[in-house]
Amino acid sequence: MKIVVCVKHVPDTEARIKIAADGKGPDLSGVKMIISPYDEYALEEALRLRESLAASEVVVLAAGGDEVGASLRQALAVGADRAVHVHEPALSAADPLARARALAAALRAEAPDLVFTGKTGVGDDQGQVGPMLAELLDLPHVGGATKVKVDGGRLTAWREIEGAVEIMEGALPALVAWDKGEHEPRYASLKGIMAAKKKPLDVRKASDLGVTDVKPLVVRESMELPPARPAGRILTGDAEAAARELARLLHVEAKVI
Repeated sequence: MKIVVCVKHVPDTEARIKIAADGKGPDLSGVKMIISPYDEYALEEALRLRESLAASEVVVLAAGGDEVGASLRQALAVGADRAVHVHEPALSAADPLARARALAAALRAEAPDLVFTGKTGVGDDQGQVGPMLAELLDLPHVGGATKVKVDGGRLTAWREIEGAVEIMEGALPALVAWDKGEHEPRYASLKGIMAAKKKPLDVRKASDLGVTDVKPLVVRESMELPPARPAGRILTGDAEAAARELARLLHVEAKVI
């Protein structure tokens, strides 16, 4: 069984993001880039399925310019067998549908039994590529999974919902968008890092896959940081007086009661 894990090259979640000079997007110069954290959970679960012999091959797939090669190398270092790079610089900043179309073209060529994505890429936090991929590929889809089991061509997936756990079953092939799984993503070993440097990246031009229209349907006109939070206020006095003042402020200033 082949599993393809789609990964996205995103800014480190601990990085301080600045607005670019044109005011239309982030300034990523000097910002550390990583695999989107939910994609890391997806990759970890794929590797565990291979180690349990439920899967025979784990392939990582990403779309974008030259920069995404670093995330593909990282995925190879932690244990992925192969890496496929759909090369098109415009895809790095494309909307979810353009990215999904490019990834879907590569997935059709790979013909995997399972496709894993993260539930959302932390770059834009839109959470649309997974469901769009499932629709484009006509695959059953489970979103926000935390656990899966594969047995005899059947998939069982667990996903947390409010106050309960939902269990979904279906036939392969299928697509699973991962939330935080049961297992923390592993770190790359020195041996894995050295081995990853020697593994070739399978670079495929988007145009060679039949993807020629990467013009975004959504155009960002402007971007700005949220306003600074106002300074906090400390209420003094006895508890009864502080409670009355708090209630007044919530009603008069915050207007929440």
